[in-house]
Amino acid sequence: MAAHPAALLSDAQRLAWLRLLRTDNIGPVTFRQLLNRFGSAEAAIEALPALSRRSGRPLTPPSLAAAEDEIAGLSRYGARLVASGEPDYPPLLRYIAAAPPLLTMAGGAGLDWQRTVGLVGARNASSAGLKLARLLTADLGARGYTSVSGLARGIDTAVHRASLSTGTIAVLAGGFDRIYPAENIPLAHDILDNGGALLTEMPLGWEPRARDFPRRNRLVSGLSLGIVVVEAAKRSGSLITARLALEQNRDVFAIPGSPLDPRAEGGNALIRQGAHLVTSAADIVDVLGHADPARASLFEPDWLPDSLPDDAPPDADARARLLSLLSPTPVEADELIQQSGLSASAMQMLLLELDLCGRIEWSGGQMVALRSV
Repeated sequence: MAAHPAALLSDAQRLAWLRLLRTDNIGPVTFRQLLNRFGSAEAAIEALPALSRRSGRPLTPPSLAAAEDEIAGLSRYGARLVASGEPDYPPLLRYIAAAPPLLTMAGGAGLDWQRTVGLVGARNASSAGLKLARLLTADLGARGYTSVSGLARGIDTAVHRASLSTGTIAVLAGGFDRIYPAENIPLAHDILDNGGALLTEMPLGWEPRARDFPRRNRLVSGLSLGIVVVEAAKRSGSLITARLALEQNRDVFAIPGSPLDPRAEGGNALIRQGAHLVTSAADIVDVLGHADPARASLFEPDWLPDSLPDDAPPDADARARLLSLLSPTPVEADELIQQSGLSASAMQMLLLELDLCGRIEWSGGQMVALRSV
């Protein structure tokens, strides 16, 4: 498929992928739609002016010089851009909805990227929670598992430090040069010095904002066979990570805590809802052993239509027909083709245009719905 190259991208292809992905209003799903429609990032960039006129939204890619500067800047940090489908791209991440077409990565050459466990929890963790995180992570590392977390204060920090010698992956919410919190910059260096990995989907210079942390969390869960919630309040980023893990067909684990501690409310609630109760690393290994590492065969890849003929653009009647079938309830694209009588090529183009103008949203990479206003 066009979005999953069989080998390394050439330098020119990598620059084109970067320019297309860094274009305003183009995210991972739209990027894949463009590549499948036009066959390459270069051709998609050439088509952007016409698409901009049809969608009514600006679609101006950064200059070639700006893309070259970003790649040069990354190299100064010892980082590199890895494209989906290249050998270094994390294998489990390929199977999540809206997987990043490009990742910025450093380190990790010797890690086992298929035996991975994400461990997350409260930033203001209790002393007992921090100790549990360290013991659990160290035990998992001794059993051959690579830890994944978000480099935040509290539980994340304890997880990374406990697995420096056995392998850990830190997922950043901002650019490679904007590590947050700044107090964990030395920890980031320690991770790389010990053979671990840092990665992000955000560009250089990107200061993490509140909405960037859930995006980061989907990568933490997407990189992992399962997610362990050590401590979490009733409303917390850790519970968002657990929800995303379930959507990605990952296992969710939680450590029970005292009903008197607000930091245990989230984990206890997850257990009531069916999460695996954890008292030791053995509880996690027993579950993941059935899915590790061949579990990838259970995952559904992102919806990626084949490259289709460049037919004449669909007319207004076809667009109206499609809009009449769409609602806030997600529906499969194949079902829309059947009900509308439109060709697959016309449907692909119309969904692309509606995506570019912000009218639709994709659910699970396979279902489409009208975006809520």
